[in-house]
Amino acid sequence: QVQLVESGGGLVQPGESLRLSCAASGTIFSINAMGWYRQAPGEQRELVATATNGGSTNYADSVKGRFTISRDNTKNMVYLQMNSLKPEDTAVYYCNANIRSNFDTGYFDVWGQGTLVTVSS
Repeated sequence: QVQLVESGGGLVQPGESLRLSCAASGTIFSINAMGWYRQAPGEQRELVATATNGGSTNYADSVKGRFTISRDNTKNMVYLQMNSLKPEDTAVYYCNANIRSNFDTGYFDVWGQGTLVTVSS
């Protein structure tokens, strides 16, 4: 059993910053990619940023230069530093991880329960 728990969401004003955290726990042999996705009301879930265990990162064009994803592989955690937040960043942010529970099993995706980020004046 593996679970992801996000934290750090909240209400901020435009231009302010937030840092999201996500911790993976349970039976984990290795983690490949970890990332953040978001879903605004009435919209589909979209990729925000991903990071491989080798350190490669990928960002949505809408957040490049403002958001930074990072990982602590010793703690099975991933972070999203969000700066210069805009009202259009308002969404539920979900953590995702591609995990292998044992050396002889394949990777599978796990999702967190989501954390709400609201950017409003």
